[in-house]
Amino acid sequence: MSFALALLQQAPSPESVKIALDPILRHGRDNISYLYSMDGFDWTIVILYFGILGLMAILGIYRLRMVYQFWRYRDVRPSPKGRFVESDLPPITVQLPLFNELYVVERLLESVCRLDYPRHLLEIQVLDDSTDETVKIAAAAVEKYRQQGFDIEYIHREDRTGFKAGALENGMKKAKGQLVAIFDADFLPRPDTLRKMVDFFIDERIGMVQMRWSHINANYSLLTRVQEVLLDGHFVVEQTSRNRTGAFFNFNGTAGMWRRQAIEWSGGWQHDTLTEDTDLSFRAQLMGWKFIYLVDDDVPAEVPVEMNAFKAQQRRWAKGLVQVGIKLMPRIWKHPTLTLQQKVELFFRLFGNCAAMLMIVLSLLHVPVLIVRFNQGFFHMLVLDVPLMLFATLSVVSFYGTTILYRFPNEKRRLWLIPIAMAVGIGLVFSNTRAVLEAIFGVQSSFVRTPKYNVENSNDNWLQAAVKYRRKKGWLPAIEMAFALYFVFAVYYALRSNIYATIPFLMIFLVGYGYVALVSIFQGRIKRILNAFKRG
Repeated sequence: MSFALALLQQAPSPESVKIALDPILRHGRDNISYLYSMDGFDWTIVILYFGILGLMAILGIYRLRMVYQFWRYRDVRPSPKGRFVESDLPPITVQLPLFNELYVVERLLESVCRLDYPRHLLEIQVLDDSTDETVKIAAAAVEKYRQQGFDIEYIHREDRTGFKAGALENGMKKAKGQLVAIFDADFLPRPDTLRKMVDFFIDERIGMVQMRWSHINANYSLLTRVQEVLLDGHFVVEQTSRNRTGAFFNFNGTAGMWRRQAIEWSGGWQHDTLTEDTDLSFRAQLMGWKFIYLVDDDVPAEVPVEMNAFKAQQRRWAKGLVQVGIKLMPRIWKHPTLTLQQKVELFFRLFGNCAAMLMIVLSLLHVPVLIVRFNQGFFHMLVLDVPLMLFATLSVVSFYGTTILYRFPNEKRRLWLIPIAMAVGIGLVFSNTRAVLEAIFGVQSSFVRTPKYNVENSNDNWLQAAVKYRRKKGWLPAIEMAFALYFVFAVYYALRSNIYATIPFLMIFLVGYGYVALVSIFQGRIKRILNAFKRG
């Protein structure tokens, strides 16, 4: 770069400009690495680039550690200390929080009323904050099952104070059970779900038991298949390795059962964060309650089929985790009995989404780094690039590869989804960065529901149902598309300069930003067209 600028100053004519830029635009074999000296701008780019890669490598080491722990303890499965005899089974309250879930509420109640548990010990609360037709549908379904002999109650609030946490808190005031099981509207608990969890509560130290989420519509589209990989990374590797090594892990908001005392003694449901489940989980574990995670027992659920709904869900989780981190990290660092390892683990867990901001900066640096890389020659940056890239990239591959190999040992062909999942993860960084910044600066926002449309197989059409729930037209897809075009240029420059080793990494960024942007724009436009057609 300094060499080119010197030529431009000496001969500013168009012909001189062409001569000055020609070494940069020609093939890599003609680079100017032996004539080039880095200036302040170049050093700034290189330091930023390798600094961020270094931080990503640290996250990669942390991820590799979880993968190692998962395989090391994969056969150390939890088992209850005993079994309840039928006459000593504790009463259970099943809470079903709802908000505008007209397409799935009947399916939910049908599955809950099939639970294998003595009816006289089973109470069902439908906690409905809905403002649409869900109110009538849910109330009618509750009445139907009440007439069949179920202890089921419909509780409707006129406002959404506290959102989901407020609904759960309100239900607790009337709950009769010693144990409280929670299922969101899109979940379908199997008949033996309560039976598989209840015996763990023989141990009076157990405060919560969590089951793994599975996905009834994972094969619906490429988006749902990618979500399965991303979610399973958390539910298979993260949750299992944390629980079996004595680290804290969190209740996932649904598909789990709490001891009522653990909720009440830990401060109850609080609604000053968007992830009330994580907040309560860590407060309970800080008080000494023990949690159990059942990776081999699952509760099926419906994942979002709409990109914008998926992004809103991820944004809510990202913001809520940082909010919990800001709220609880001072207490965590001062806790007298937690080890340094546990504290560091919690820090990574709660603030890991801050890496989204670093990923945006890393994205912007790619073209300047390509120019510096070209001028310095390939070997000069190889020594630092390779180990950092290995930790930052291969750790992700091993993380999701472990998930797939554990869940689908006979379907190794699913491994092709890993680079797509990596790409989609990158495509979400603008949405998640917005969430992180809102949490850091204390920007309040409502609990945005993730709409579900009773989509279980490829024959189900979600678009007609989706028109019912309109979203505001956002600006993030335009930025995501702009970054996709930026990486089109980056790939072109790498090809032109024969820097082929960088192209696979550049393509992951290009595919990620492009796919997330195009699907967001396309699905949003289709919904608006259908809505206009419906009105007109």
